[in-house]
Amino acid sequence: RMEGQGAYTLPTGTEYRGGLRDGMFEGEGELLFPGGGRFRALWHHGVPAQGKYTFADGLEYKDKKWHYCDGYDRRFYTEICSGLKPAGISQLTNLDPPRKIPEGCYDCGDGFYNPETRVIVDYKLRFLRNA
Repeated sequence: RMEGQGAYTLPTGTEYRGGLRDGMFEGEGELLFPGGGRFRALWHHGVPAQGKYTFADGLEYKDKKWHYCDGYDRRFYTEICSGLKPAGISQLTNLDPPRKIPEGCYDCGDGFYNPETRVIVDYKLRFLRNA
């Protein structure tokens, strides 16, 4: 069985780094998720006794008084961290500076949709698909 300090990669791609005892997570250790998030915790017999999750963008999850994406606060993450822009300089996306959207097109997440041609192109204006 695994003992001492080490690293273990789960079949999902999640990696554990930290203390191991009798084949279980024990003591200080963290789970590193493929998407970039991490869960740092104090483990006891393979179960986290206390811990903190940090998203890939550095935002720390709080289970009490969590105000991010709660339905009441409609600001983007960059606005929460850096404050609101002056009047007349609104943010339409979380990107700062925002992407330049071609005239008459809509940003659809992976590119721009042109309703006249019914074509979606990527952000470098290369063909993606017909709509």
